[in-house]
Amino acid sequence: MAKYDVVVVGAGNAGLSAAIQTAMAGKKVLLIEQHNLPGGCATSFRRGRFEIEPSLHELCDVGPLDNPGDVRNIMDLYGIKVDWVRVPDCFRVITKGSDGQKLDVTMPSTIEAFIDQMEVEVPGSRPKMVELFELFQEVLDGIAYISASAGHADSNVLKEKYPNMLRTGAYCTQKVFDALKLPKKCQDILSTYWSYLGVDMEHLAFIHYAAMVHKYVSRGAYIPTYTSHEISVAMTERIRELGGDIWFNCRAEEFLFDGDRCCGVKTNLGQVDCDYVLANINPDIIYGKMMPKDLVPEREKKLSAARDGRYGGRMITAYFCLNKTAEELGIKDYSIFLQGTADSAQEYKDIMGGIETNDYSIFLCYNVANPKASPEGTCICSFTSMGSPKDWDNLSQQDYVALKNRFVEKFLKSLKEKAGIDIAPYIEEMSVASPWTFARYLGTPEGAVYGHETADWDGMMARMMMLDPDYPIKGLRPIGAAGPRGDGYSAAYLCGQLMARLALKDLSEEGGNQ
Repeated sequence: MAKYDVVVVGAGNAGLSAAIQTAMAGKKVLLIEQHNLPGGCATSFRRGRFEIEPSLHELCDVGPLDNPGDVRNIMDLYGIKVDWVRVPDCFRVITKGSDGQKLDVTMPSTIEAFIDQMEVEVPGSRPKMVELFELFQEVLDGIAYISASAGHADSNVLKEKYPNMLRTGAYCTQKVFDALKLPKKCQDILSTYWSYLGVDMEHLAFIHYAAMVHKYVSRGAYIPTYTSHEISVAMTERIRELGGDIWFNCRAEEFLFDGDRCCGVKTNLGQVDCDYVLANINPDIIYGKMMPKDLVPEREKKLSAARDGRYGGRMITAYFCLNKTAEELGIKDYSIFLQGTADSAQEYKDIMGGIETNDYSIFLCYNVANPKASPEGTCICSFTSMGSPKDWDNLSQQDYVALKNRFVEKFLKSLKEKAGIDIAPYIEEMSVASPWTFARYLGTPEGAVYGHETADWDGMMARMMMLDPDYPIKGLRPIGAAGPRGDGYSAAYLCGQLMARLALKDLSEEGGNQ
């Protein structure tokens, strides 16, 4: 087989992004993918007459043309054209507030409208909310500076321009909220987004939370008209336009080394030689199964041991294709967060306690934002919750199906009781994805789509500050959800680009030394 400059393993979001970035730099690139379709989670599947989005709720960093975010910018840079649709509001949340009363609030997009609505819900909260969003902006600007520095951030610049980012950098979101003396009802509403990062407010780094919420509120959220498969297909086409090769149904089995340097990949289709590998694979799998043990850096062994298998959200998602429109069913909101409590720490404990205590789900109706999401006269909805590993261990085939059905019954009951919406009589097609479904299709440990938890000492900022321009394994870098940017679609695109740029820097320096 021909030798490549770069082999990218895994055509998920990070892998697609890394392949384009390296191909644009003129490198001979091969992208391999064990599935017969690109995208990983960013794909679609069919049930009857419906095409279904498997995982994407919304992208927070696209932004309008006059205020583009990182995702729109990176797609423009790559030459990717996507038909974007804006989601009308940030979210609706139905939960039990800190005062024990039912909380049912819909929050709009844009900072001004968001603060105005918060003032309606919590009179007198405006000054504190203005202060909070100013802090969000400083954090976002500081992260952008650190990302641009590629591991060489100047501490003096950080102290001078982003002092409040540094002050909050070591604290969880809950502590910052308390220090700012935000009214408790404001905190209840603001905590809604915690599950998008898979970490509760007492363990979620404020900097990570601030960056996400600011993007969602300031620029609004977007979805592609033709599911996330639209994005993945466009990216594969662009890779080929740039001269790159893509092999589907090709599974990486082992990374090959010449001395201490990675020099190729052993696949089910044969050996591929290369100068560099970017692996969209969880590092625990790379180090434990795919390379010589004596070449795994001591730092990575310690990091893996410290993480101790603390994987992020293990998702269960139920998809419903209905033979009625959203309007006919009384569905007015794109996303409804159905929570047992606004106390995210307690909610997370309840989720991890198993199905008996798990009262959390996010209900989506894609047609509210995108009328083209399904055939005329129909709509597509989904419920997503995080599952506890204890729910799914040691299940027989019959018990596995029964457990999925129990989750479905719980989802439907919660929507009916909390939001007054009954979709059960109108189900034409239904499908349920468990953590093991995601594990099967993505190859992730326990179906953890978010990689390791970005919690406490292992938060996004800590990972960014530990980003080593000189990675200790020569010719190999892991990319994706376990990388410095953490979880989510947007983060994966950006992480793939960042790690590809570091790989290109390595190749340039090595070429200059030869």
